[in-house]
Amino acid sequence: MAARADVGVFGGSGFYEFLTDAEEVVLDTPYGAPSAPAVVGAIGDRRVAFIPRHGRHHEHAPATLPYRANLWAMRMLGVRAIVGPCAVGSLKSAIQPGDFVVLDQLVDRTYARPDTFYDADKVHHVSFADPYCEPARNAAIAAAERVGVTVHPSGTIVVINGPRFSTRAESRWFRSLGWDVVGMTQYPEAYLARELGMHYASIALVTDYDTGVEDDPGIEPVTMEHVLAVMEENVDRVRSVLRELLPGLPPDGVGCACESAVGPLPHA
Repeated sequence: MAARADVGVFGGSGFYEFLTDAEEVVLDTPYGAPSAPAVVGAIGDRRVAFIPRHGRHHEHAPATLPYRANLWAMRMLGVRAIVGPCAVGSLKSAIQPGDFVVLDQLVDRTYARPDTFYDADKVHHVSFADPYCEPARNAAIAAAERVGVTVHPSGTIVVINGPRFSTRAESRWFRSLGWDVVGMTQYPEAYLARELGMHYASIALVTDYDTGVEDDPGIEPVTMEHVLAVMEENVDRVRSVLRELLPGLPPDGVGCACESAVGPLPHA
């Protein structure tokens, strides 16, 4: 396999348009096929690998995404740092649709998702106190600020199983616990990256207010049509942030603990 990259991106299919000198790479991992063949190309002088998280035609639901295959495919390509843009609903009136949030914490409310590479051979326990790579997060914040988008430099995402959206009671519960946004794909993606010793950061695009804002009854609960429309309206802004960010990754010599998480990986 000749194609190599040191930065990876999971995201929507619109990212294909970024890459120059691109080639498609079909990979077979110990965990099956990834969501789609990887595409490896260039942004400036940085080699970047891209896999559309939900597949080329959005055929994979959040709960059934081949997360392990996706991350292992990136490992096969030599990727050391990953950016995982995602769409989220806001749980706070101060975090508005169209804003960006560089996540720093997550709460896992998913179930039945294969979420570790260490389910065979030797058991290995990985620290996940800080789910996102701090140097990579700082680079993402700086890139968003340079582009001029509204960015929140921290935020906690609660990850739900999907594909359904929250009930009003669930959304009210999430807000009462102080969480900032809700989404469906950050777990186990971020954790699997940690098990592989990769630097992982996520830039969340706020598309909606989930089930609304309690002090504004005029805001309707989220629909898929609304999410897709907001994503389409903001695709150029997401691209601009990524184009600014990716040439500066991976953060070589940053002294973070991400790489030290790797244990005796099966299939390695």
